[in-house]
Amino acid sequence: MTSENHGTLKGDAALVMSPSGSSSQGQPHLPSTSKPIQELPDELIQAGWSKCWSKRENRPYYFNRFTNQSLWEMPVLGQHDVISDPLGLNAAPASGDVVSDTGLGNGQRKRRLSEETPQGPNSFKRPKVDTPVTPTTPTIPISPSTPGTKPWSSSTEDKHAPPPLPAPAPYRPTVVYWDLDVQTNAVIRERAPADYLPPHPEIELQRAQLTTKLRQHYHELCNQREGIEPPRESFNRWLLERKVVDKGCDPLLPSDCDPVISPSMFREVMNDIPIRLSRIKYKEEARKLLFKYAEAAKKMIDSRNATPESRKVVKWNVEDTMNWLRKDHSASKEDYMDRLEHLRKQCGPHVAAVAKDSIEGICTKIYHISAEYVRRIRQAHLNLLKDCNITDGAEAPEVQDRLVYCYPIRLALPSPPQPRVELHFENEIACLRYKGEMVKVNRNYFSKLELLYRYSCIDDPRFEKFLSRVWCLIKRYQVMFGSGVNEGTGLQGALPVPVFEALHKQFGVSFECFASPLNCYFKQFCSAFPDTDGFFGSRGPFLSFSPVSGSFEANPPFCEELMDAMVTHFEELLERSSEPLSFIIFVPEWRDPPTPALIRMESSPFRRHQLTVSAFEHEYRSGSQHICKREDMYYKAVHSTAVIFLQNAAGFAKWEPTPERVQELLGAYRISGRSLASPGPSSTGTGGAGGDRDSRMRQDQGGGSPMEKSGLDTLSV
Repeated sequence: MTSENHGTLKGDAALVMSPSGSSSQGQPHLPSTSKPIQELPDELIQAGWSKCWSKRENRPYYFNRFTNQSLWEMPVLGQHDVISDPLGLNAAPASGDVVSDTGLGNGQRKRRLSEETPQGPNSFKRPKVDTPVTPTTPTIPISPSTPGTKPWSSSTEDKHAPPPLPAPAPYRPTVVYWDLDVQTNAVIRERAPADYLPPHPEIELQRAQLTTKLRQHYHELCNQREGIEPPRESFNRWLLERKVVDKGCDPLLPSDCDPVISPSMFREVMNDIPIRLSRIKYKEEARKLLFKYAEAAKKMIDSRNATPESRKVVKWNVEDTMNWLRKDHSASKEDYMDRLEHLRKQCGPHVAAVAKDSIEGICTKIYHISAEYVRRIRQAHLNLLKDCNITDGAEAPEVQDRLVYCYPIRLALPSPPQPRVELHFENEIACLRYKGEMVKVNRNYFSKLELLYRYSCIDDPRFEKFLSRVWCLIKRYQVMFGSGVNEGTGLQGALPVPVFEALHKQFGVSFECFASPLNCYFKQFCSAFPDTDGFFGSRGPFLSFSPVSGSFEANPPFCEELMDAMVTHFEELLERSSEPLSFIIFVPEWRDPPTPALIRMESSPFRRHQLTVSAFEHEYRSGSQHICKREDMYYKAVHSTAVIFLQNAAGFAKWEPTPERVQELLGAYRISGRSLASPGPSSTGTGGAGGDRDSRMRQDQGGGSPMEKSGLDTLSV
């Protein structure tokens, strides 16, 4: 039944998760009507129910503004509390909870003593798992299919309980892009809890503000010193590249790197000197670009401390180009581009020589500002923990030298009390607000985070810290992405669901090496930020994750330094393990020139098979999948993808890439009649004038193409 004329929807305020599980606003206003409307019990009003009048049917009905459900009959009291149990996972109580008290009618049950205990401001009531777990006891992640664990939605006792009466239906995702029931086959050695500081919204807000300020410094330095805009996504790739070598304490910003000057940032800024080359479609554009490059090269040589030889070479080539442009002849677009390529080869080394010190100064200053910001953040974090009587002096628990199935990373320090975080829903979007700073996530993905949190978190069974940890998680990735249109979304692009299904069915894959709680398909994965992501199933950064056996999918960010470190890590793991170990890697097939990581994998002694998926014949899930519209979920890949199988002998024997299995994988990649969106327009490119990899990378990434990264960045050693 449609919910017509429910005027109580107007003026909805933010829903605040409070200890009592009630809304922070007053009772909803009922629509004015001449019909007498019976007042509802307070329990129903707090659960979002209101009594409205149907003009079409000329009778009253009941509407729930939280679930958008309408009923002709009055809802039953006590069956489903959408505030304390928004997914309805506790709607059908076990027989042990049912009280045979004649005074409790209408299917109500007596509340447990634990449920009457006051909770924190961010609490979500959840059933408690009876399996004893400690932060240092590795276990198989809990899921409804785990043997020996009580399922969340039902139990053996529930089968003997009387069938519940009809109740408001909880929210259920219409489309699911994950399978959290797959159990892991990844085996590791037991490890001690990590020494990262536990996340807190106040600290995360400070980190977000300082990171945004650091981006602004980078923008200003590029403008003031070189007269250019920062290369698109270059700051994001700087974060990736720095965390490969960073030994600092902050999960996001680098503070202890050697060398100080980032090869990634230096390379990308230098590539835009003296001007940024853009995509060229027409002859007139090529002519203008050639003129601008010649003029900028001459101006830079004249204004910098260049050697006489450099001045002579650049001046002669620029004058020769200007004379050629003044000639009245019908040159084609290709002629202009060939001339530009020749000018770049002649003048490029001399221009780079005079710009070298300036660009190194940009890289150095950004790094030192970052280190200072890290010092401030850590000091504020330690002061906050000290105020909560949490110190870092506790002895680390003893870790046994034994093999266990991989388990989410644990933090050594307990979490401090969390502040209030407000939650409300705007249609299909969950909005979380802290001190005026709002983060948003699709309602489907909010439900996914609830499931991951239940399976992985062991220190918050009552969900008292759930909302604040979700806020910190989403804020961290939001800050890492940047504020530009489509910026950073490629850092979280993911494989299509059918490909993950084929990988699991054919090759036993149950683990993602580069993912996040937002884009993961399995509930076991590695990610960039262990402090925020560990509560949602992350096994920590992949470069510090050392599995002994298992089948893995790897889809790294397309950062050269990170991909090279990834290959080194793969070969070390395969070399020292005699247990079945397999890695299936997805990287862009760049051949002009090829990336060092691709060359190393193709010549690796552990390479068992390699296949290529052609450009525009396969797709990827958007990096903004947790917030984008459904029609924007998939994108075409703009270049070919190389799929490489690295396996040791035991892994090859167990998960051999036979022709039949490979065909199943390729079949899952095919686009079946769906009209896909192309990546958005690129703001930068090579202009056809050069084939260097960094320019081509920015060209591919300019529109936020998911091929910029399929998977997620996970770094830090």
